[in-house]
Amino acid sequence: MRVLFIGDIVGEPGRKMVRAHMRGLTDTYRPDLVFANGENSAGGFGITPVVAEELFSMGIHALTSGNHIWDKKEIEPYLSKQDRLIRPANYPAGNPGYGSVVISTGGAGKAALLNLEGRVFMSNIDDPFRTAVQEIEKLKEETPVVIIDLHAEATSEKMALAWYVDGKASAVLGTHTHVQTADERIMPGGTAYLSDVGMTGPTDSVIGVRKEEAIARFLYQSPHKFSIPKGPVHLDAVVLDIDASTGKANSIERIHLQS
Repeated sequence: MRVLFIGDIVGEPGRKMVRAHMRGLTDTYRPDLVFANGENSAGGFGITPVVAEELFSMGIHALTSGNHIWDKKEIEPYLSKQDRLIRPANYPAGNPGYGSVVISTGGAGKAALLNLEGRVFMSNIDDPFRTAVQEIEKLKEETPVVIIDLHAEATSEKMALAWYVDGKASAVLGTHTHVQTADERIMPGGTAYLSDVGMTGPTDSVIGVRKEEAIARFLYQSPHKFSIPKGPVHLDAVVLDIDASTGKANSIERIHLQS
């Protein structure tokens, strides 16, 4: 089974970049499934039902998210009825939406996508480590292929969780920091790992927002509204080859495309 995972899609520039390159990516890599993180795809902060449906129409089978999933209030009722847009499974019980989804590829079988959020330098929500094991056990009743998007700030937390679920999950892919790392590997138990897939959005920016606004925030330590700049755009992604019968990863390859 081959899975393409696209890094955090930022605003309209990111969505346009995905649309422009989806045909080329699918022709080149022939993925059975395409996943992406879409939590910043509406104006750079959050996601709306309209934007989610736009991304699905491009050929993305399921979307993960993170702490910005709650930024647009109109998304809450949509989360309860559209299980292909998932939010971190370790938010406390009672929140709308689903923390995982199982997608059928047809000929290549089924794959589960699990979303988790880290706690280091982020909100003090439920434990992603224990949640990961609980959710993996449930998902493996349907398929041995379990791919985790760990939306987290700290590389140490991402790496620790990957070691914790090595041999249980097919892949642990980091999102949130918007900077693609170069530490891809297959761990001893067969789990593919990358600290951060990166982002799909404006290149001449600070993790997707206008550099002048980001610099002003650091200089003055006072609130400054962020916006999405124009200009060159890049797409970061990763492609996984997974043994559909065992759930173990055979290979992981980073992708970086520049407009």
